[in-house]
Amino acid sequence: MRTAIDTGGTFTDCVYLDHGHLRVLKLFSTPADPACAVVDALAQVQPDGVVEVRHGTTLGTNAMLERSGARVAFIATAGCEDAVAIGRQTRGALYDWFAPVPECVVPDELRFGVAERVSSEGETLCSPADAELQALVEAVRASGAQAVAVSLLFSFANPETERRVEAALDSLGIPVSVSHRILPEFREYERASTTVVNAYLAPRMRQYLLHLEQRVAREHHGSGVDVMQSSGGIVSARVAGEEPVRTVLSGPAGGVIGATRVAAWAGFERIIGLDMGGTSTDVFLSDATRGGVRRTRESVVAGVPVSVPMLEIHTVGAGGGSIARFDRGGMLRVGPESAGADPGPICFGRGTTATVTDANLLLGRLDPASFLGGSVPLHCERTEKLMVEQKGLLPSIEEFAAGILRVVETEMDKAIRVISVEQGYDPRDFTLVAFGGGGPVHACSLARALRIRTVLIPSMPGALSALGILLADVVRDHARTVMLDGEAIGDLERLFEELEDLARAEFAAEGREGLAEYSLDLRYAGQGYELNLPWSAEAPPNSIVAFHKLHQQRYGFSDPGKLVQVVNLRLRMIARAESYVPRRREIVLGDGRVASYAERPIYFEGQFVSSRFYHRERLAPGDVIEGPALITEYTSATVLPPDCRAAVDAFENLVVTIGDEA
Repeated sequence: MRTAIDTGGTFTDCVYLDHGHLRVLKLFSTPADPACAVVDALAQVQPDGVVEVRHGTTLGTNAMLERSGARVAFIATAGCEDAVAIGRQTRGALYDWFAPVPECVVPDELRFGVAERVSSEGETLCSPADAELQALVEAVRASGAQAVAVSLLFSFANPETERRVEAALDSLGIPVSVSHRILPEFREYERASTTVVNAYLAPRMRQYLLHLEQRVAREHHGSGVDVMQSSGGIVSARVAGEEPVRTVLSGPAGGVIGATRVAAWAGFERIIGLDMGGTSTDVFLSDATRGGVRRTRESVVAGVPVSVPMLEIHTVGAGGGSIARFDRGGMLRVGPESAGADPGPICFGRGTTATVTDANLLLGRLDPASFLGGSVPLHCERTEKLMVEQKGLLPSIEEFAAGILRVVETEMDKAIRVISVEQGYDPRDFTLVAFGGGGPVHACSLARALRIRTVLIPSMPGALSALGILLADVVRDHARTVMLDGEAIGDLERLFEELEDLARAEFAAEGREGLAEYSLDLRYAGQGYELNLPWSAEAPPNSIVAFHKLHQQRYGFSDPGKLVQVVNLRLRMIARAESYVPRRREIVLGDGRVASYAERPIYFEGQFVSSRFYHRERLAPGDVIEGPALITEYTSATVLPPDCRAAVDAFENLVVTIGDEA
């Protein structure tokens, strides 16, 4: 049985294929030991027998946010020990003289230098003696480091000295991350920072994944565990433990894969994704007419640059568990602090501070009897009592709750504008795909604010990230910096073959076979940044032609007469996952009357409005529902305001049309 489990801040979602049918299970996360919720989920879906486990985890992200990673020693070329702290001269707040200096995860006393030098062409100019390496090892041992990051100048051109340093450090018995393996590319600061992040996460991730693998193997007859990467591909737990920097956006990446697959099945090529969970909201843009979801290698995670391939996802601290409070000036704030799974929102019975989920419950946007299929009762009276105590000077708890929703939806609105309007895309040209436990609750309101006319609510929206993990391909990314003139673009086949041989050997060691995709990082000579273009051995010059066109599209100008430089070669080895396409059901027009089970008030635009309540699992393809309404289901709930209409398509998605007032 193939099973995907996505561990979030509040819930752990499990999606599995049962005789060709998708099934979903949702449990509370166990922050003290995330593996407990994973093992509990497996025990419920497959009590006995072999299971193929795919896992999305927020362990790396949380360690970065909480600064709870390992004590890392950083080893650089002598004279460059502080490069990882100095960084670039660019500042996030250019005119703020009091902006705090970003905190480096490696303190001064844990930065060490080694006397070595390699030229930019890869020639060894100076190499450390064995005695010098032994002295370095003793200094690291005395420092109390729990992990080591090694990033020497030009190691991407010649890694021999890094290999010697790594071999010497092996006697310490702690994880060692080396830059020529983690990120064999130029730009010493980004390479050093990425290697440090890998070392920072390695002890915790290795221990967690080893513990999880052992429990799964013991209880499910030797079953293994694979892990979702930030790039949208699956790797083995062994690789994830060695290179945890590639998993820092593991869960959100699953949501991107799931949303794009569901949208493609439903016939939507241009989408904006909205994934609202318990702690945060992730947004992304995918345009299938222009290559789909964008990937980036210039991410910043918790203030630290990370340059491994990632899906381009923008995250804000606005989730269902985001805590509402009044600041010293009396302004209402929501998040980024979250009640998480423990203690959780007030309505779960343990929390004591108002959250977004509590506000939705008070305004009638959640059904207390059907939350998670009725397995989690929501405490309305307790919520009302505690929110009265926290409403401040506002005249009613309804205005307090409505204010919480306005604030959190404004944060999500701004996040969507960052990945659309600020990138030159008009959100009105896209369909909003809303998922996560809270996405469908807020989707129509956001769509109206952004002038988006169509919203797609997938089937099982609260577990779509887990679905994406289930459907994702196995992927390994490899790169090499070459710094060649564009005239040499026809002579790259041998270099790509070397990368491909390495990638195929790694796949073969895991019993996999894959297909290779080739691409180049190109730039005009003298530029500081590159654009990534596909490369084909049959027509190499096409990459140059495509570069000029993409440069024109992205920056508004191009210069076909200027020299183009090949900076990096990139190879993506892919083992396709077993394909799955849901069954298309027959459309029969209906009004969903059989699914209606109640009529209750929901708060819209300053007043309660009588609204119909529907069980989504009882809706059939072809049913059309007019707002105002609430459509409840196991993993989420969809709020349908007045002047909106929802139709069930052949794949049981809800396709919502926003009314003329939008």
